[in-house]
Amino acid sequence: MAAILSASRCRRNYSLRRLCKAVKYLSSLSLPHQLMLKGYREHLDRVRMAIDHNNEILKMVIGSIAHMFENADHSDDVKPTNQVPATSLDMDKVQGVLKQFVREWSDEGADERRACFQPIIDAIVEHFPFEEIDPRMVKVLVPGAGLGRLAYEIARRGYCCQGNEFSLFMLFASNFILNSCKGTNLYTVYPWVHQYYNHMTSADQVRAACFPDADPTEVPSDAQFSMAAGNFVEVYSSQAGQWDCVATCFFLDTAPNVVVYIETIYRTLRPGGIWVNLGPLLYHYADLPNENSIEPSYEDVKHVILSFGFLMLASAPRVAPVPAGSRRRGA
Repeated sequence: MAAILSASRCRRNYSLRRLCKAVKYLSSLSLPHQLMLKGYREHLDRVRMAIDHNNEILKMVIGSIAHMFENADHSDDVKPTNQVPATSLDMDKVQGVLKQFVREWSDEGADERRACFQPIIDAIVEHFPFEEIDPRMVKVLVPGAGLGRLAYEIARRGYCCQGNEFSLFMLFASNFILNSCKGTNLYTVYPWVHQYYNHMTSADQVRAACFPDADPTEVPSDAQFSMAAGNFVEVYSSQAGQWDCVATCFFLDTAPNVVVYIETIYRTLRPGGIWVNLGPLLYHYADLPNENSIEPSYEDVKHVILSFGFLMLASAPRVAPVPAGSRRRGA
């Protein structure tokens, strides 16, 4: 946890060093060249302001975690004096969280959520229709829940839902949104400010996004909605037959051994339960140094799924893509 908190605190200085490098080089150019780039220099001033603003958001996220775990008090951990060196990888993860705010909880990410979350929600509602089943009696598990939007949408429809997330970066941010945000579009973030190249206009780099676009408190008063921290396999291997539905979105390929995930999902489901999955097979551990990984094809994964005893009720290997590079992009 200490490294994650340090990365969140140090992200501003890390970003400013990159900015200052550009400013310093710009100042070394000939005066005629600098005059031609006057607008660019003014843009870099706006970049600095956006970096400072993102830092204020991260400070609020850190400030919200002192009591987020039921069995631990982390008041001392969030003090700036308890700091350890943060790696560049940790810094990148902090930036990833800023983009995840947009994907899951802003209008900017609506198209992506419609393509990824809606098919899962539709499948759950189709299998557990409100007119036939009390949704409060249907337990839905969402592994790899990220910032909790998919789990929230399922709970908002009345189902008993628990999101599970391993990344502390994501857990801290989801805790802030789900427990500290009461309303819509309360905060602004600049998710692309750290990307300095390949922009059509300077405004693209400092484009803001507001979050949350939905009020996290708008769930039924009797809704059972929770988030659980920890490794999916370790947390749920002991929960045999306790879930009516497992919903996974861009999760399956986060395993070094995808068979273990499939086995755990099968074990957690009650007889007659369903698994709804959407996502690619990009395999996060593939080609990483010092990491083991297997990367079976969809055909092989399907064989494993059927071998455990699943019945394939529906399969749609191709889903309509979200347009890449559009202005209304999620990342």
